[in-house]
Amino acid sequence: FELAHLLHADPAATGHGPLLHALVPSVEVTLTGDRTVVRAVDEAWARKAADLLAEPLARRPAPDAATPGGAEGPEGAEGVIAAGADAYGSAVARTVQDIRAGLLEKAVLSRKVPLPVVPPVDFPETYLAGRRANTPARSYLLDLGGYRAAGFSPETVLEVGGDGRVSTQPLAGTRARGADPAENDRLRGELLTDPKEIHEHAVSVRLAWDEMAAVCRPGSVVAEEFMAVRPRGPVQHLASRLTGRLREDAGPWDAFASLFPAITATGVSKRAALQALARHEHGPRGLYGGAVFRGSTDGALDAALVLRTLIGEGESTWLRAGAGVTAHSRPEREVEETCEKLRSVAPHLRFEATSSA
Repeated sequence: FELAHLLHADPAATGHGPLLHALVPSVEVTLTGDRTVVRAVDEAWARKAADLLAEPLARRPAPDAATPGGAEGPEGAEGVIAAGADAYGSAVARTVQDIRAGLLEKAVLSRKVPLPVVPPVDFPETYLAGRRANTPARSYLLDLGGYRAAGFSPETVLEVGGDGRVSTQPLAGTRARGADPAENDRLRGELLTDPKEIHEHAVSVRLAWDEMAAVCRPGSVVAEEFMAVRPRGPVQHLASRLTGRLREDAGPWDAFASLFPAITATGVSKRAALQALARHEHGPRGLYGGAVFRGSTDGALDAALVLRTLIGEGESTWLRAGAGVTAHSRPEREVEETCEKLRSVAPHLRFEATSSA
């Protein structure tokens, strides 16, 4: 996320850690329906991948409500989610004061939820359990030299095709989503008529349009979808999609630089929002609010927004969630929104087995 400060003329705020990690995979396996494509740097890697794919799949039992998760079950998960809620509510109130003073229009304020060191979280098992329960736009499981993440991204920062078509999908405006269809419909109607949520979404789409127009051919930016409702695991969001055609003198990384960081993880205006986040959040975000991307030599680039993600570094492991704060925000509602989003991951945490002395 701290790459945002470099892109928005505040390099002193980037800190001392890496801002971007890119690699060329030794092997890449693409599954599309009944077709599997293996690409590798050499024949040895290709054979390893082919042998692995040829092995019969072990049948894995689907996790159920009795499987220990969160902090030993659903009740424990709720305890994890509630940590730091009061301090976050106070930070929301201070951010509302900034907005009403005219310093900015919207800020996506987040809170970090540390997890216990013992027992260690099992990232692959957490990913499998969470992926079954969520409906993400993208998902990822990664380990970069001890920096780990398992996430269920609700939206993309941008998608660029090899033909120069570019799109972005801002999601802003949230309500819970559960097992009761009637209650989900009620909350959906509430979401579509809540002035705060509509304003939050509209200002996000407005800025996304401007950022797209900066790198796209004149007149090519259109809203293919505006204020639809999309399910994302235990929540539902207002969603829009903007598309356009890159200018001939612009490439995929120009589009990335224009759209990153995502409006829905920062605010409006972006530079003022970044300054507000520095005032009201504690410490750097790291991967949270950043992007996990995949690019190719034909000019295609797909960047998933890092939200709803379990993150670990060294022995530390944590969750993080945010909410869009506007002049109409109520701290208690924004706290609840972060809890709704944390439920995308917290109930599905799985832990490594530890031997007793």
